[in-house]
Formats: sequence, structure tokens, C-alpha cells
Amino acid sequence: MIEDNRENDQANFGNRRVAAADKAPLVRQVFDSVAGKYDLMNDLMSFGVHRLWKNSFVDWLRPRPGHCIVDVAGGTGDVAERILRQTAGRASVVVCDINNHMVEAGRDRALDRGIVDGIRWTVGDAEQLPFADGTVDAYVIAFGIRNVTRVDRALAEARRVLCPGGRFLVLEFSRMALTGLAPLYDLYSLKILPEIGARVTGDGDAYRYLVESIRRFPDQERFATMITDAGLGQVRFRNLSGGIAAMHSAWRL
Repeated sequence: MIEDNRENDQANFGNRRVAAADKAPLVRQVFDSVAGKYDLMNDLMSFGVHRLWKNSFVDWLRPRPGHCIVDVAGGTGDVAERILRQTAGRASVVVCDINNHMVEAGRDRALDRGIVDGIRWTVGDAEQLPFADGTVDAYVIAFGIRNVTRVDRALAEARRVLCPGGRFLVLEFSRMALTGLAPLYDLYSLKILPEIGARVTGDGDAYRYLVESIRRFPDQERFATMITDAGLGQVRFRNLSGGIAAMHSAWRL
């Protein structure tokens, strides 16, 4: 569960409690460290399954040509690229990430693939988005919201920038519905993943934080309640791979 930290002004950074003002810089350091090999590590961590999850994510979004879509914590732009492909390049996607290194890695990768138009790249904070009220047709965030210091503020910002009838969609690690596999999953995530991270990126601590942040994030039902509390409607979720990840959908009514 994510606690309401307004009284003591603290936040969870993995299993550590830190001053709320310190969390964003600490998260930025994590992604500075792994930006260059972020996509490779995603493949190694999930055995490539994250690609299927992201395909399902964009399929559920059903982006339309002409829509303005904000990909918050968009990192290296793999979700944005999927949106462009599904709309034949006729949507406008803004990748907004707090980490400049991730934005640069994504922009360079897109250019290497010949993607010049359709994606705009910007550095911005999910708690204070650089967009005007009611100007976005869809807000998506994949594997990023658990890294936000105050999730309630990020959800409020999502509602603010969405136009009436706008779509809100989140893809995030969640709680396994298949509890019998939990011990094996714990062994892999808590012991093996940080070792893989250390060998591939030289920073096992970064991946230890990422695993701990998954454990701290609310389960499917609790997160759905938080989305409703933020004023978004028609909240639903779908589990992926037995609940290892989940997608949450809502609308700006």
C-alpha cells in the first residue's frame, strides 16, 4: 500500500523511508544508471514478455488517428512507437519523462529506426505535467507510476490534462493471482534479478530498488479505488500473466 505521507512528508523509496523531496532525485539516479541498457534489461527481466504486455496495453487503448496522446514516464518510447504503428503514424504522441537520460535514449533510438515525425519528446514531472487543462485525448503510463512520489497528485494531473471523454490507461506490475507461484516469483525477483542487473548494467542496487518498489505498490483493487478517488470514472482492470502485471483503465467523464 502507498501511504498518505502529507503529515510526515516522507515517501517510500523501495523498502527505505526517505524525505518526500528526496525521492524524485533518487529515482532519477536509478534511471540515469540503467538508461543505456533499459530495454535490454526489460527483455532479460521478463523473458521478453513485457513486449506482449505492451502490445495488449496499446490494443486496449485503441488509439485513433488525430488523437493527442501523452505517454508519461515514457522512457525509451517503446509504447509510443506501438501507438504510432497502430495509427499508421497519424496520432500525435508526446513522451514525457522526468529523466533526461531516458528521454535522450528514447529519442536516439527512434531516430535510429527512422522515426522522425509523430513523437515529441519532453522532460516533465508526472506530478506537474507541462500541458494545459483538457488538451489530451489519452494519458498512458507504463511501468512508471509506482516511481512517482505522490501517486494521488499524479492521478489528479492525469485528470486535469485529459479532455472530457479522454482515456486514462496504466500498465504496472501488480499482485499475482496465482499464489502458489509466489515463492518462485519472490526468489526470482528478489535474488536473481538484482544479480542480472549487476552483471548487465553494473548496478544491482538499481534493480533491487525496482523490485522493492513493485512490492510497495497497491494491489489491483486498491489502485482502482485510488483512480476513482481522483475523479476518474468507469474504472476497470485486467490482469496479465496471472497478475504479475495489470492494466487499469478509466475515463475523464
